[in-house]
Amino acid sequence: MARKIEIYDTTLRDGSQGLGIHFSVADKLRVAQELERFGVTYIEGGWPGSNPRDIEFFHEARKLKFKHAKLAAFGSTRKKGIRASEDAQVKGLLEVETPVVTIYGKTSALHVREVLRCTPEENLAMIADTVAFLKSHGREVVYDCEHAIDGWKEDPAYAAACFRAAAEAGASRIVLCDTNGGSLPDEVAEATRHARAAVKAAIGIHTHDDSGLALANALASLDAGAIHVQGTMNGIGERTGNCDLTAVIPVGQIKRGWSCVPAASLKRLTALSRFIDGVTNQAPDPRRPWVGAAAFAHKGGTHVDAIRKFSAAYEHVDPSAVGNARDVLVSDQSGRSNLLLKAAELGIELDKDAPSTRVALDELKKLEHKGWSFEDADASLALLLRSHMGKSSVVPFEVVKYHISVQGGLKDASCEATVRVRIDGKETLTVAEGEGPVHALDQALREALVKAFPKLKKVQLADYKVRVLAGQDGTSAQTRVVIRSTDGARSECDTEIPAVSGSSICHSAEPDRFPVVKDRPGALLLRGAYSSRLRRAPSS
Repeated sequence: MARKIEIYDTTLRDGSQGLGIHFSVADKLRVAQELERFGVTYIEGGWPGSNPRDIEFFHEARKLKFKHAKLAAFGSTRKKGIRASEDAQVKGLLEVETPVVTIYGKTSALHVREVLRCTPEENLAMIADTVAFLKSHGREVVYDCEHAIDGWKEDPAYAAACFRAAAEAGASRIVLCDTNGGSLPDEVAEATRHARAAVKAAIGIHTHDDSGLALANALASLDAGAIHVQGTMNGIGERTGNCDLTAVIPVGQIKRGWSCVPAASLKRLTALSRFIDGVTNQAPDPRRPWVGAAAFAHKGGTHVDAIRKFSAAYEHVDPSAVGNARDVLVSDQSGRSNLLLKAAELGIELDKDAPSTRVALDELKKLEHKGWSFEDADASLALLLRSHMGKSSVVPFEVVKYHISVQGGLKDASCEATVRVRIDGKETLTVAEGEGPVHALDQALREALVKAFPKLKKVQLADYKVRVLAGQDGTSAQTRVVIRSTDGARSECDTEIPAVSGSSICHSAEPDRFPVVKDRPGALLLRGAYSSRLRRAPSS
């Protein structure tokens, strides 16, 4: 039977302390429901003694049904000089009526002296009294030993006394916290073995990533006998963040063979990661291990040729195991294998040995050298390939020209776009206003196209960004515009594949061989049109 590892998620409390992270009550409820659905063991909802939002969250959370996870409230040991039954903060932990209460207390003798300004004996009494009081009211108590690794390195005997004070008072889990994130894996492993020898209660680990070792330290503790790991989704948290559960879970379950979450949940890991990014309004990190967009992206021609024959050559696991997908990138570093695989994704059949394939690859590399980018521009790539296959007529429309005017001041500016589009030889002129030039162009082009391509009504502009490729050239510099659209078919919350798709468009001095590709508003809707296999609406 697989070894069981408890996943304690503290995204809603520790994660909210991260730079730029904010959860509303509604956000926290949505995240809690997703974590429950995913199958974590514990969900730490917040600190009800610190702010009204967390009190409201726990009040609303009583209406939710948690079948798998246990909801935990977080707080601290009682203050010095009073009993736990008299401490308002401790009593507040009972008032939110969670089945689990997690409290933290000092483990470092140095912190006891310099921060609490009390005796070592008083700190032990604060730990034991608080745990016993909460336990007597029917709560499961998880005890987080703050600065546990540092405290163990300073004074192993006193650290062990803190562990025992909590365990003997009834704490079910003694969690070793590398609070400053400065410990090394061998130190964490030794401290874990020391804690296991000191108490009979289960040992947990809570690490921070200040040294880039949060994952390594968590694994070192689990390998040394801990059975409970705390962290946040996507590693969000104070300073450089907490241990990233999107890495701990697959490493433990796939690499170590442990049971961390239900087996079926692993395939939803990437979707959960992107859901958290969406709720916190963070741009997904493409290089995040396991769940990032680049985690299984292949660019080098040699690599792509190898994975086409044997996927394990450059992939440590099947991407689908965590709900991710392989992505073959096409660039000036590509070989024909890249082009063949990418073309197949786009529904284009290429002959590897055909002269046209070599010519297409050569042109792609020349364009990349001039500043074009096809890594995130499937529509542009599709048009380039089809032009070399003698199928340029599939281009659904051509933007003949466009004009943008901006009037007013910085606060009340209005933008107007005029677009002339040619569809099947017939030109259409449209005018539209928008909140900024890109929005105005989007509106004008949309009006020109929807009659011929009604499915474009579902395609919406999601985001765009502009990059200047040669800043030293000033206003004459080439620019690259990346536009992302969504067809609205799937929400960002529950899809395993992102609902957005992008097109990258560059200014170019090349002849108008690809007028739709090089023209910014033209490519704005082209990706949605192409990926949806749009055809002209039948004439009336």
